[in-house]
Amino acid sequence: MRVLVKGAGVAGLTVAHELARRNMAVTVAEIRAGIGGNASWLAGGMLAPWCERESAEEAVVTLGRDAAGWWGAALPGHVKRAGTLVVAHPRDASELKRFSQRTENHRWLAEDAVAELEPDLAGRFWQGLFFAEEAHLDPRRAMEALVEKLSAMGVTFLFGDGQPAPSAFDRVVDCTGMAAQDPHLRGVRGEMLILRTGDVGLARPVRLLHPRHPIYVVPRADHHFMVGATMIESDNEGPITARSAMELLNAAYALHPAFGEAEIVETGAALRPAYPDNLPRVDAGDRVVTVNGFHRHGFLLAPAMAQQAAELVFASASDTESEHEADRQRRSA
Repeated sequence: MRVLVKGAGVAGLTVAHELARRNMAVTVAEIRAGIGGNASWLAGGMLAPWCERESAEEAVVTLGRDAAGWWGAALPGHVKRAGTLVVAHPRDASELKRFSQRTENHRWLAEDAVAELEPDLAGRFWQGLFFAEEAHLDPRRAMEALVEKLSAMGVTFLFGDGQPAPSAFDRVVDCTGMAAQDPHLRGVRGEMLILRTGDVGLARPVRLLHPRHPIYVVPRADHHFMVGATMIESDNEGPITARSAMELLNAAYALHPAFGEAEIVETGAALRPAYPDNLPRVDAGDRVVTVNGFHRHGFLLAPAMAQQAAELVFASASDTESEHEADRQRRSA
């Protein structure tokens, strides 16, 4: 069966992987000139289902608990299983208590345990929460590696102009995010920074709680740190605002003063598609399967949704083959 996957963000790439594993002939079509420039490219890459439960439904934990395993099997060496550290300054201790009450699968750390886990934060935080089973990856390296792997598996990639006609394929899987123009989707604007400094070392994502400006800082290669991210109910696709940049920088400085001397390597903003319940959906039509609505959980929930989409396509292929076989038998009778 020939399947067209529209969109080369994390949803499209994970769907393509699941389809290729089932020996389908897959083509991925992306209107951009290459990988990148979308919401997936600006993601934090945190595989943190238990932390996300603080502001999300239980389904995020259910669907996301196996994400680190999926990514680790698909791209060996890309997943770092170092957990997530959540901290707050003493004046915001109530935020830490509230976070603990809304989540599970964590343990409380005293000041010396926080320092042991992240030496560069020694003396800065009296207590913290450690989610030991969580993980993270670098989204950009993961996407590039997945494209390379899929190409080796025989998946065809078409970028830019000259998009293929869906009618040339047996099935279509639409993973185009906001471009799908689904009236039920809304845009949730996310803004982020990438900083570079050799004066801070972190082994894992650190979330700093604050009543108005909570942030996360995710370590990446070569002393780079992704700082994110705002969640603004807006369809504005413009660049990051000065206000958001200042809030993110101030929060990073509050985590560690050395971030005040860091280089600002990159700023970015993108719209993340979300349904009213902030959970992704897989919808099946006659020939088209739609995968959309990942909100802020793209890398966390994409594997589970990709498996659902691939099963729908595979089942429809089996049904079609059964119909063809029955038709052949009728004609030969």
